Amino acid sequence: MYLKEFELRWSDIDANRHLANSAYINYMSHTRLSFMLENGFGQAKMAEYNIGAVVFYEHMFYFKEAFPGKPIRVSLQLKGLSEDGKYFSFEHNFYDHKGRNLGRCEMMGGWIDLTKRTLSTLPQELYKSINNLDKTDDFYVITKEHTRRHGVVPINLEE
Repeated sequence: MYLKEFELRWSDIDANRHLANSAYINYMSHTRLSFMLENGFGQAKMAEYNIGAVVFYEHMFYFKEAFPGKPIRVSLQLKGLSEDGKYFSFEHNFYDHKGRNLGRCEMMGGWIDLTKRTLSTLPQELYKSINNLDKTDDFYVITKEHTRRHGVVPINLEE
């Protein structure tokens, strides 16, 4: 399991004096990018292939509060991956300094071609890098149908 440790910064704390929701999102993003950088899949590679990651959703579950003064660790595991690498799902867990699970998040996303602004398959070199990540016990092969499983669709304002 990939783990990244963070010191809780003053700017990560909300009005309730615990870790803010937005900080959880930032820590997860930083953890994913750290793993990618350490595995040959950083900004330079994404620029070379003209791709970027997009988040479809992040489902966060909170178990205990995190407070300043002690570090937290954020895990990263691969929960799902499509055969062509177009879609991915990661699971993050948050742990306090004693290893207690503070929260969990499942996120799903995909890769886009930054010129066409459409979903794109992942080059084999990068697919191998992501596929080498430790997998969750319930890892699955993602299909397009999985990306729509929650049935949420846009509802526009009437003008």
